[in-house]
Amino acid sequence: MIEFLSLKDVNAVYADELKSACARVIDSGWYIQGKELEAFEKEFARVCNVKFCLGVANGLDALNLILRAWKLLGKLKDGDEVIVPANTYIASVLAITENGLTPVLVEPDASMNISPAQIMSAISTKTKVIFPVHLYGQLADMPAIMNIAKDYGLLVLEDSAQAHGASIQGKKAGGWGDASGFSFYPGKNLGALGDAGAVTTNDEELASVVKALRNYGSHEKYKNIYQGVNSRLDEIQAAMLSVKLKYLEEDIQRRREIADLYMRRIDNEFIRLPLDKDVSALGLESHVWHLFVVRSDTRDALQKHLAGAGIQTLIHYPIPPHKQEAYKEWNELSFPVTEEIHSQVLSLPIGPTMSVADAEAVISACNSFNGIG
Repeated sequence: MIEFLSLKDVNAVYADELKSACARVIDSGWYIQGKELEAFEKEFARVCNVKFCLGVANGLDALNLILRAWKLLGKLKDGDEVIVPANTYIASVLAITENGLTPVLVEPDASMNISPAQIMSAISTKTKVIFPVHLYGQLADMPAIMNIAKDYGLLVLEDSAQAHGASIQGKKAGGWGDASGFSFYPGKNLGALGDAGAVTTNDEELASVVKALRNYGSHEKYKNIYQGVNSRLDEIQAAMLSVKLKYLEEDIQRRREIADLYMRRIDNEFIRLPLDKDVSALGLESHVWHLFVVRSDTRDALQKHLAGAGIQTLIHYPIPPHKQEAYKEWNELSFPVTEEIHSQVLSLPIGPTMSVADAEAVISACNSFNGIG
């Protein structure tokens, strides 16, 4: 069986360093908000080329706390509109509604990232935030999005949960918008060994508010200036992430090599590859291939065919947010491009420890698919 992604294999590469980092934290006797967190925040901020990084418990909390901080700072109020891609993972939308804001769903472009043209069409007098989600490892068209935001005086919140290390014109994910939320869920390109997340920003005032909010609303113990939450990146996860961050670029390069093999060698009329021209238009560095997502009109048959060949695949994601029971008030809305994407996408195995032989097996199985299964 060729696994979609073996986290055991991924972490085995760094096992000695991870165990050493864990032992260092255990021996220190300090497990929350200590030197490991400070060191990771400093280094990840450097990698993203931003002034501030704030570790939090997970990626959803990162997005939640940014929007909440903007409300506390008077930049947002209940009911303000946030433009977000309709084909995102539900976490992006949950952060918006959790803060009493109004999601305005728009269709993606051919890259499956949010369309700048659709953003323009959706802007109203209530619009306050553009919320691009860098799906599958590819940055949205941030130069165009930032120009729109500047013209209309809008905030930009990047969801960078799938785009660690991606860049356009030398500017990294997490450094384009006014703020960004990252997830370090174990399967991400930079993955912890548990839940973890971070906020990045160049805004000192925002950073100060988020820093308090993540810690019960407090900068100083027992002095609470906000009604905060408990959302802290612990010392062990911070130490693990510091180890793996050293190898992020190397791991990304391996993903690109596998993706390049797929792009050059998969040749089947029943399988649509990611659009290479969209990657090229933004630069090859804009994609870090967190996922390699193909499309097929007979997706379920393709998945069954690949499973029969011993290849594990996943669907990211089968149901769009507006069709979820959690948002049943939107179930009658129609986003045909999004709905088609969610009915067609299939993620092939890709990862930093994947062998060329395994990639060749995936290619062979894809090329033998007859459209029926």
